[in-house]
Amino acid sequence: MKRLRWQILVVVLTLVIVAALLVSQQPVLTPLLPQAAPGGVYTEALIGSLGRLDPMLDWNNPADRDVDRLIFSGLIKFDARGLPQPDLADSWGVTPDGTVYNFTIRDNAVWQDGTPVTSEDVMFTVGLIKSSSLFPQDVKDLWNQIHIEKLNDKNLKFTLPEPFAPFLDYMTFGVLPQHILGTTDPAQLASAPFNINPVGTGPYKFDHLILDNGKITGVVLTVNDKYYGKSPYIQQVVFRYYPDSKSALDAYNQGEVLGVSRISTDVLPNALADSNLSVYTSILPQLSIVMLNLNNNQVPFLQNANVRHALMLGLNRDYIVSTLLKGQAIAADGPILPDSWAYYDGIDHIAYDPTAAASMLKSEGYVIPASGGSVRSNKDKVALSFTMVHPDDPLHLRIAQLIQQEWAYIGVQVNLQAVPYDQLIATYLAPRSYQAALIDLNFARTPDPDPYPFWHQAEATSGQNYSQWDSRAASEYLEQARTTTDFTVRARLYRNFQVVFEKDMPSLPLYFPVYNYGVDAQVHGVQIAPLLYDTSDRLAFLANWYLVTRRSLEQTPTAHP
Repeated sequence: MKRLRWQILVVVLTLVIVAALLVSQQPVLTPLLPQAAPGGVYTEALIGSLGRLDPMLDWNNPADRDVDRLIFSGLIKFDARGLPQPDLADSWGVTPDGTVYNFTIRDNAVWQDGTPVTSEDVMFTVGLIKSSSLFPQDVKDLWNQIHIEKLNDKNLKFTLPEPFAPFLDYMTFGVLPQHILGTTDPAQLASAPFNINPVGTGPYKFDHLILDNGKITGVVLTVNDKYYGKSPYIQQVVFRYYPDSKSALDAYNQGEVLGVSRISTDVLPNALADSNLSVYTSILPQLSIVMLNLNNNQVPFLQNANVRHALMLGLNRDYIVSTLLKGQAIAADGPILPDSWAYYDGIDHIAYDPTAAASMLKSEGYVIPASGGSVRSNKDKVALSFTMVHPDDPLHLRIAQLIQQEWAYIGVQVNLQAVPYDQLIATYLAPRSYQAALIDLNFARTPDPDPYPFWHQAEATSGQNYSQWDSRAASEYLEQARTTTDFTVRARLYRNFQVVFEKDMPSLPLYFPVYNYGVDAQVHGVQIAPLLYDTSDRLAFLANWYLVTRRSLEQTPTAHP
């Protein structure tokens, strides 16, 4: 009997273990998971008004560029770090000497009317750029030096007179359809019907204009079912026009729109207080800087790198950002945009230290005169006093006045002179007839950093090297980086350039301004790049946004220990 009871016990235990294992292997029902699905209408408030929906004509109209960004495509595009990516062209190659670029247009790239995109369209568009009065002269000058050859319907060859790595910057232009505009006189392009009924190759196509009493108040786009790339989830995008951020935010609060293209500083607190509005912030491609004239004999002390470093130490840039700019900027430690592939994050942040600034000036022989006064001078009675010109507007005036006060605290006298911006460039910077200047350098629509124009020796007399910085080491790095197409090599060269810049401090970087953009929380999948090379770049990932979801039930076998 004992032997039988042990056998029964073994069988029972075995059955219990088997049952437990079987139960552990049963499918476990996970919760219903929301997934993006096609559908929905996204409406955004644009600041400005509609001009012409043509990438040849939108250079000075950000509101037009926002719409054109979705309708048209370039041969290539750039990612958030400024690296080139395929667009209409699915591939390209460059010769070892960097003078010949071959591009291959996608086989499935067609216009929104179904006509294939060809090499002729690209050549036609470049011809328009050359003749356009709206494109910057440097862009037209570059294209006039480049020879374009059609290899076949889908392949083109671009031959440059010399190596120029930033050339890819110029390949993002919106390509136009020759079969529609080929017979249009370029001089009549601005009045062509195409401008309010465009045909492009982008993820969305033009549907219709919204009119109110004969005035255009919006534009409606629908998904382009012939798009060569990923089809967007949101089926319709509606842009409505408003004169300013306040009226655009009011429209959001009234339920007229789901997004606000630009949230200016005056309405930012209200936008941030709205729990339903997600505010996204990105760095703008602009550098505010105090440019110093290093070749002006009236201010010889500015040729002293230690004096320049002392001036930098005497600048409370964090206070400028937090107080005068209400936090809508980040302090700049160099001339290259943060988050760019070329940015070197090993550069030290120079914190505000007036004590160290005063000590450095004293070590260079600049002291407060024993006879009294507040301005430092040296044994040759050269006083640390100079004039700083600045744009004649309220913000730059406040920044200039704060800089004046901060430098007075360390014994440096600055006289301020406000001038209109165009006059500042033409009368002071271009002829180098200034001592110091508070200016903004604009890098919009140029993802390639290429600091060459502002800091190379060759640009010191007639180019944009307004400080006339004469550094052979920095110039060599810039030359090499401009002529090699290897991004790894270029990144190393730009890192070296930034190290030299920090050591020499030829001018004083202040800050990079930021851009705020609002989207309602019910719009999912929203992603905005941390750095915008153009404000329309905020729409770069629109294909991933979605309003409509579907639920899916997944069964996942889960083994429990």
